Amino acid sequence: MPRYFFHTQIGEDVITDPTGIELRDPDEAWEKARATVRAALRSPQEQARLMAACLVVADAAGEVVFEFPFSEAVTLPAPEDPTVH
Repeated sequence: MPRYFFHTQIGEDVITDPTGIELRDPDEAWEKARATVRAALRSPQEQARLMAACLVVADAAGEVVFEFPFSEAVTLPAPEDPTVH
């Protein structure tokens, strides 16, 4: 199975993932990235700072497979029912 590395980039700073994780394919890596970002955003103290962060997912050769901006993991609440009675 391929190994994927999840590096966190916040501005010019990069927190590297030295071990990575073996996953089936890029789709599973995307699901893992989304879950990782959502878990990080659960901390209210970090939310504002992390909205500018990006999870950079690379393969074992160091090639970027995709980038997952933290802002894309935010789900907005459903709008209120606009029907007025």
